[in-house]
Amino acid sequence: MTVSATVSATASATALLERLTEVARTDVRPAAELLASAVRNNGVIQAFGTGHSQGTALEIAGRAGGLVPTNRIALSDLVQFGGEDPSILADPMLERRGDVVSRLYELAAPQPQDVFVIASSSGVNSSVVEMAHTVTSKGHKLVVITSLRHSSQVPALHESGKRLSDFADVTLDNGAPFGDTLLPLPDGTFVGGVSSLTAGLLAQMLVAETVRLLIDSGVEPPVYVSNNVPGGYDRNVKLEALYEGRIRRTAS
Repeated sequence: MTVSATVSATASATALLERLTEVARTDVRPAAELLASAVRNNGVIQAFGTGHSQGTALEIAGRAGGLVPTNRIALSDLVQFGGEDPSILADPMLERRGDVVSRLYELAAPQPQDVFVIASSSGVNSSVVEMAHTVTSKGHKLVVITSLRHSSQVPALHESGKRLSDFADVTLDNGAPFGDTLLPLPDGTFVGGVSSLTAGLLAQMLVAETVRLLIDSGVEPPVYVSNNVPGGYDRNVKLEALYEGRIRRTAS
């Protein structure tokens, strides 16, 4: 990629992030209210995403500056906690299988007051749509992070004919373009994936607003300090103990 192309990619991504910051303000507040309500009621924020959207779930669950009562659900839970043969993870189409979701939900064992955040830029893969269907049918509130532009232009893959946003109590649009890429190439393809940037920004806006709402309501927010600062690890362990058996912290 040439220097001019690099500059163009940077400018395009920066402009998108700036637009997103302004547009998302009105949507982040109601989403944060759902998360703050869950925390006040001793709930856990359950985050789920597949593919690159696993990164968005990691922005929500278990990171420095984030909330302690958070849990990441991942397809790898089928092996790590569910006893499935590791070969199942070699299937590149696993994220398109809705039949694994009931097991993932069972392994997470969420309580009624838990709220879910599900991320998928495409919003159509069967595992995320089935998870959305499952959690809402069981009464959980759902915040979705997706690209409405992309999702509206591709066929629904779930047997219901629905997309992820169809199940959401609140949808946060990550603003990613169709195909998740910014810069056109001479052969008609595009380069410059952007949804990881925009979804990550939305996730952090959501966490910050949730913390603000907790403070405003007189609740001390249970927030992680980096394990890499003095005393951080011991402090975090004490807070995690309040949610023993409900949140998982693994190496990946």
